[in-house]
This record gives sequence, C-alpha cells and structure tokens, in this order.
Amino acid sequence: MKDRFDVIVIGAGHAGCEAAYAAARLGVHVGLCTLSTDTVAHMPCNPAIGGTAKGHLVREIDALGGLMGAAIDATGIQFKLLNRSRGPAVWSPRAQADKQRYGAWVKQALDREPNIEWIIGRAGRILVENRRVAGLAMEDGHAYGCHGLIVTTGTFLNGLIHIGREQQPAGRANEPPSRELAASLKSFGFAWGRLKTGTPPRLDRDSIAFDRRVADGTFQVERGDDPPVPFSFLTANLARDQIVCHLIHTNERVRDLVKENIDRSPLFNGQIQGIGPRYCPSLEDKIVRFPERDRHQIFLEPEGIDAPEIYVNGLSTSLPREIQVDLVHALPGLEDAVLLRPGYAVEYDFIQPTELTRELEAKRVEGLFLAGQINGTSGYEEAAAQGIVAGINAARQVRSVAGFELRRDEAYIGILVDDLITKGCLEPYRMFTSRAEHRLLLRIDNADLRLTPRGRDIGLVDDERWELYCERQGRLARNLSALDTTVVRSAAGESVPASHLLKRPDVRLEDLVKAGRVLLEIDNRRPAIDLASAETTVKYAGYLRRQEAEIERSRKDERRRIPPGFPFENVPGLSAEVVQRLAQVRPDTLGHALRIPGVTPAAVAVLSAYVGRPAPAV
Repeated sequence: MKDRFDVIVIGAGHAGCEAAYAAARLGVHVGLCTLSTDTVAHMPCNPAIGGTAKGHLVREIDALGGLMGAAIDATGIQFKLLNRSRGPAVWSPRAQADKQRYGAWVKQALDREPNIEWIIGRAGRILVENRRVAGLAMEDGHAYGCHGLIVTTGTFLNGLIHIGREQQPAGRANEPPSRELAASLKSFGFAWGRLKTGTPPRLDRDSIAFDRRVADGTFQVERGDDPPVPFSFLTANLARDQIVCHLIHTNERVRDLVKENIDRSPLFNGQIQGIGPRYCPSLEDKIVRFPERDRHQIFLEPEGIDAPEIYVNGLSTSLPREIQVDLVHALPGLEDAVLLRPGYAVEYDFIQPTELTRELEAKRVEGLFLAGQINGTSGYEEAAAQGIVAGINAARQVRSVAGFELRRDEAYIGILVDDLITKGCLEPYRMFTSRAEHRLLLRIDNADLRLTPRGRDIGLVDDERWELYCERQGRLARNLSALDTTVVRSAAGESVPASHLLKRPDVRLEDLVKAGRVLLEIDNRRPAIDLASAETTVKYAGYLRRQEAEIERSRKDERRRIPPGFPFENVPGLSAEVVQRLAQVRPDTLGHALRIPGVTPAAVAVLSAYVGRPAPAV
C-alpha cells in the first residue's frame, strides 16, 4: 500500500481526538479518519463537560497531558463545582461549553500537531495479516497501511435513529451509519451487543421570553460559580462573563401526554431492542418508572454564546414529532417555543469490552484498539479517557515499548478500564465516584500530583507543565510543614499546631489563611487547588493512611500475574461456571480475577496455588 501511517484513528469524536493527539505527541505518524472536519469533537447531546466523577476523568486526562481540560477552559460559558456541601472526594467540576467553539478549538489543536494527517472518508474494512492489523480499506476502495488501528466510532456502528415510528439509518442526526466497518469488526468473532442512547429537542432561543418568565417567577435562574474553577492545571484564571441557564419543572399535563402516548414510544412498543442508560433516563422512562413523582427538573441550556439553539436538558425523548411539540408547549413558560429539531433515540452496536486487554487492545487482533462508546460506555469524558489510553498504547506498541496501564488505586481512568474489561456492559457504562474503592485518594485537587509523573514518563508532559508540577509539589510539602509548626489559639484558648486545629470539622483552612493566622505559599492563579490539597491531606490524614494500607495489601494480588493462555480448565477444584468466566475475561492478575462477577474468593485461592507454577497438565 502506497499510503502508510504508524497509527490510524477511525472517528474524530472525543475518544478519537484524544487518541490521535496522544499518539502524535509521542512521535508516531497518525492518520485521523472522519467523514468531515466540521464535526470534530462534536457534542451531539449535552453541550457540557464534567459532572460528578466525570470531572475527575477530565482532570486526570489533563494531568497526563491530554486535551479535554484545556479545551473546556478555553470555550466554557458556565462553570460550577458540584457537591461543594459534601466531602472533597466527591467535588466535581462541570462546565457548559460553547458547542461550536469547543469543536473548533480541538480541531485547531490537532491541526497544530505535525504528526497528524486527516483522512476524509468513510472507513470500510480492517485489513489483517496473520491476526495482526495491516491497514484500513475505505468504502471508496482506497487503502492505507498501518501498524496500529484505533476504532472510536461512537454510535455509528449500524446506528438507527428513532422518532416515533420514523426510523433513519444514522449514527447521529443526518450522518450515515457505519455498516461495512461493523461487518468487518464482526467477522473477527467478537462478542457483540446493542445499546441505546437519546437526546432531547432543541428550541429556538428567540422564541422564549426569558426575561419576562424570570420576572414572573416561571423560570429560576441558574448561575455559574464566581470565581469559576478551571479544569486544566495549566489554566491560570477564567476571567470571563458566564451565561445563565434556567430551571423549570414538568407538570401534570406533561405526565398525561406521555402516558396517553406511551404506546407510540419506540422505547415501550418493542421498536427499540437496545438497552438504554439507567442513570440518564428518557422522559418516558422517568414518567413510567417513577409514577409517584409529580414533577421532574428541566434545564434550559444555551448551546453557545451566540447559538440559536436551547438544549432542553431532562427532556430526552423519542416520541413522535407532533407529541414532542405538545410536550414542549405544555412546559411552563414554553407555550410559544419553536421546536428546531426533535429529540430522538439512537441504537447502535458495541463490542463487549471483555474482549480487550488492559491497554484497550483487542485480544483477537493484535494492533487493534477500541475506545469510547464502541466499548459500551456513555459520555464524552469516559470516551476521552479511553481515547488517551488507547492512543498512548498504540504509539508505544509501534515503538516496541511496554504497554501503559493505570491501576484502580491510581486513577478513575484505571477504574473505568478495569470495570470494562472485567465486567463487560449490560447497559451503557457511566462513571460514578461510588465505583472508586479509594475515592478519598483519587480527588480532583490531586490528579496532577498522582498522574503528572506518569505523563512525564510516557512523554506527554512537556517542560512547562513539569515545572509547574514541581513547583506545586514543593509548595504542598512546605505548606504541610508550616501547618505542623505554626502555633494557633483554639476557641477554648489552647495553643495548638495549626494542623491539629484543622482536623476539627468546623475549621476551614481558607478561613485561617484569610485571618492571617497561618502563612502559606499559595499560587494566586490557582489558589483553590493548593488550599484543597493541604486541607484534605491534614484533615483526613487518618483515613488516607488507612486507604493506603488497604491498597498495599491488595497490591499483593495485583503483583501475582496470570500468564496469557493459562489453562483454567485444568485447575482442579474450579467449577465449570468459574472456568467459563475466567476463560471469557482472561484476567491478567489474581486481583483482576477476584473482581470478575461470579468468581469467588475461594476459587481465586485455589487458582493462586497454580499461578507462578508450571501450567497444570491436562
């Protein structure tokens, strides 16, 4: 083949962009395949980045040297830090994005990378020689050679859109599905499934009387934080105006309309076979599953500073177009709103991620990597996190360097990958803080302290970021020392070290600093991060030590590697069910085996007697 790349990435969504950017910055020649550069890093659903646990993923991507954090800081139009009233382990940043500007910013970042070359067209067949990726054939017949191939097709594999009884083959609105590529992937014998997601209607911004509805109390104004909290550890400040969003609620009329037309919903009349997301239900799901609820929240969110569309967050639906018009007009304050585009459901094929290794490489085809919704996940952040892992590993494989892995105790990205390859997906996977066993150690404020050294070792962290990291690490050490040596007076009149006083629940480090009772080194461009890291380290020291001890104990099992191709069926004492689960997932360590559903601690104890010994004979 005349045209050759080191790595080809199929798809320029959030997973594909991170994969291509990471691989290119590691020095390999990347071909980024997409139907059009107009939809790079597109946001077909909610124009927002972050949220509970998702914000952790974005901070970790940024700490490793990825794109998403800097992109949303540059193009965000409203910023909030969620869960402020709770502990620091669950604080999560979220930001509304200017949809068009976000995509344009990411495309410009990719265009600046000399190792990235665009391939415009529709991917067709994956070319394989001796069970190893050899290239990609386009649907127009052109072929490209490559050593590594990363597939990040989102909802496009045999995608089918539903609006009432209307059906349109598409990966998203007005974009054709990938059928030939889907058939090519299926030919390798992967375990497949079918999932569903959806999006709400878009309304004409000018058709809604926002000022009047706020004045009469119909709309509740939702503002961003002041000052806003950035995502990227490189962002000095976010000195810009923020837009407002508006909150309304559904009413009895909305509920009655849904109930009266539930038989016309593809979700409930058998038209859709794919499994939808439990944690982001459609309006029909909410009305049917929660009949005791009188109302549900609806947020009216602009899709950009100058964008004419309003995203109706909370009104995801696939009911017929005319019913959607009635639903919108039944909402308080939207009686005259104009529907620009109806909501729809889209179902699509995915590959069970138990088919993948920890590097997100397919077990059946060497050099083939998968990332994003093709692995059963939902969300831009989950996709981007997989993208950077796949991009790093594809580049390292080209250069014959050992694969890159993140453990569960290192990062939410490690939890995401481990959950996928261990448990697979019965429904779209979404990240939550509750999935982290050691979430107090995996906070948003210390993502750089945890992962920037890993990014530096890989080669993604440049000198500027490394210098900032070293400065921050030094500041934290000196601040902790200052808290131990500075004596302050407590409310009871006792003279105690500031670190002792700070352990009390009602004492905040920010208040001590503002009152001049403690002098700390604080980066004035990012004061919240320095304060949060020092306060959490002191206030939760006992819990942190306990979690670190638990991690060290569990690492013993993680260090016991299970050789590839290990004959589980030959181990005496393992049930047929356990052998089946082990053979399906092919765990790489004893700790990994212990997390497989259906594999008991007793079975792993039996297995441990044979791991590290010569393989049991038949």
